[in-house]
Amino acid sequence: MGRARKSKTSKREKYASFGDMADEAEEDADLPKDEAGRRKIKRQYAELLGIRIEKLRGRILNRERINKTIEGIYFICGTCLKVCHSLDDGLSEDPANQNNLCGACAKALAAANSAAAAAAKESGGPSRRSTRSTRKRAAAS
Repeated sequence: MGRARKSKTSKREKYASFGDMADEAEEDADLPKDEAGRRKIKRQYAELLGIRIEKLRGRILNRERINKTIEGIYFICGTCLKVCHSLDDGLSEDPANQNNLCGACAKALAAANSAAAAAAKESGGPSRRSTRSTRKRAAAS
């Protein structure tokens, strides 16, 4: 008995992702080599983690030593849920490692907190209630 021939479409589908990689490489061509590498690793983390990004929000994924003094950190931002790197996106590190934020989200959060504090100060702070109860007022009348 003869063997059945394999269709050529399966080979095409198998290597279809190489076209996507070429497009991504063209996007990163104008960046420095190290930054392009970090972008590639961030994309790989996002693809690898997939739906688990929500579960790992705010957590550090990996620490790398760039040279003797500089440490790079890959993490998932607790607000925008993007995979970020400390050198590219900034890092506002949480001591408990539960809510690490990228620079943009940390800046927006600080601006929102200062606006809320300014609004509370402008209104005179929290409203104070009289120590007299309504029953005492009714009895006094």
